Amino acid sequence: MTEYTISLIPGDGIGPELTEATLKVTEAVEKKFGVKLKMVEAPAGDIALEKFGKALPEDSVEKIKASHACLKGPVGESAADVIVKLRIMFDLYANLRPLKAYPAVEVARPDIDMMFVRENTEDVYKGLEFTIGNDTTLCLRVITRKNCERIAKRAFEVARLRNGKKKVTAIHKANVMRVTDGLFAGICRETAKQYPDIAFNELYVDAASMRLIKAPQDFDVLCTCNMFGDILSDEAAQLIGGLGMAPGANIGDTFGLFEPIHGSAPNRAGKHTANPISMILSAKMMYEWLGEKYGDKKALQAGNAIENGVIYALNNRQTVPDCGGNTTTVGMAEAIAAAITARTG
Repeated sequence: MTEYTISLIPGDGIGPELTEATLKVTEAVEKKFGVKLKMVEAPAGDIALEKFGKALPEDSVEKIKASHACLKGPVGESAADVIVKLRIMFDLYANLRPLKAYPAVEVARPDIDMMFVRENTEDVYKGLEFTIGNDTTLCLRVITRKNCERIAKRAFEVARLRNGKKKVTAIHKANVMRVTDGLFAGICRETAKQYPDIAFNELYVDAASMRLIKAPQDFDVLCTCNMFGDILSDEAAQLIGGLGMAPGANIGDTFGLFEPIHGSAPNRAGKHTANPISMILSAKMMYEWLGEKYGDKKALQAGNAIENGVIYALNNRQTVPDCGGNTTTVGMAEAIAAAITARTG
């Protein structure tokens, strides 16, 4: 049996409920495929801030460092002190957000299948903000050649591996931010020349936000800077049934952190109706990453089985109300887990 140490951040609000649901699925994966995850809880977020005085305690950081990967639930108001810091600390420069229409879910179109590849460590999210005098504030936007090159290369590599249109769309605002976005756009163009098998085009961010609504089926891989990618991927999530359908991965050269792209939804905490698909599909991405990194075919099979389990639960309406069913968050996860266990082949 293969075993991986996974640092686990349950999160705030609906986070613990999503975590409980996701662990039902990972338990089914272990039984079916023999891929064991040793979960080591690493508290972080609002609950950790209240209990330990820090949203990201040093002990949690050490647990994350000692793990093969991290699985994280959504955190609350302290998110910038948790996920943004972890992205920079572990150099998780690529944020991958797949947005795909699944059956039996209210979607804009059934043929939506896109992947946001978002730079994850710089831009205005570096938090370099200042006050000048009494009535002027300043935010520095940092865009570097190194990170533009890394994220552009990642976008084309992702496009090459996907079963999609083999197309990368660079999204920027270089007509206004001529220096920062000008660098990003120029490097995307340079990188495109190295991938003649991949189609390439560009859109200004405002036009992209419109095209996502008008013709989402046209997109395959969208390559963006940090803030644009955050905003546009949330917008696009609504086209496939909402943020509860949207997983995410933070990937570096040696480490990966996996999480839903949404927040902690404190108003829904304790109701046990939150859609667990976002975190369950994040776990799917984690298995796939482990499989690729360690050459583990069973982990790759587990990722595929999780997605098939999600499709089974959706088709059979064993879902939370957001997806048209009447079960609970954990009840939906149990249906997915049962489908994984019953899988043949």
